[in-house]
Amino acid sequence: MSAQPLRLAVLVGSVREGRFGPVVARWFAEHARLHNGFEVDVIDLADVELPLALPPMPPAMDPGMPRPAGMADLTRRLAEADAVVVVTPDYNRSFPASLKAAIDWHYSEWQAKPIGFVGYSGASGGLLAIEQLRQVFGELNAHTVRDYVSFPRYYLLFDEDGNLRDPEEHAAAAKVMLDQLDWWGSVLRHARREHPYPAR
Repeated sequence: MSAQPLRLAVLVGSVREGRFGPVVARWFAEHARLHNGFEVDVIDLADVELPLALPPMPPAMDPGMPRPAGMADLTRRLAEADAVVVVTPDYNRSFPASLKAAIDWHYSEWQAKPIGFVGYSGASGGLLAIEQLRQVFGELNAHTVRDYVSFPRYYLLFDEDGNLRDPEEHAAAAKVMLDQLDWWGSVLRHARREHPYPAR
């Protein structure tokens, strides 16, 4: 465990009407708080202004570029985070456009930080989205941890109150991933403070 708790952003990636993401994010955030290594910040992209039209200069070349006023809070919270967990479904064998927009509007906010994943969907449990997100975050110089949490056929796993019917297996998976985020988050936070990440 870190001597100083890490700031963990839990990012709800789906903005679809009737989405299940907030239920999954709430479950995971509770486990992250119980871990005692993190200060947890749940960020719901449904509350963020996320235009799909990107500016002509990519954030990799101009990290401080102007962004929509409705995105300022998201940018600040991502910049302050020491680690990020993305909560995502599968949409057509990939991840939501809202999540891609949030990623592409930023660059330095992801650099040299560990990223974890919690997936949910019908058959795959979000794994199709997670595998593609690993490639995306690799391009942004973030480190994706090996382990993840997955909810295949999530609608059978949670009851009508949003609680898992059999929580032990998923709780154990969450702990493994949180332990990895704690380790990598502590190491990378120290490295960023002592050795600023090289500019592109």
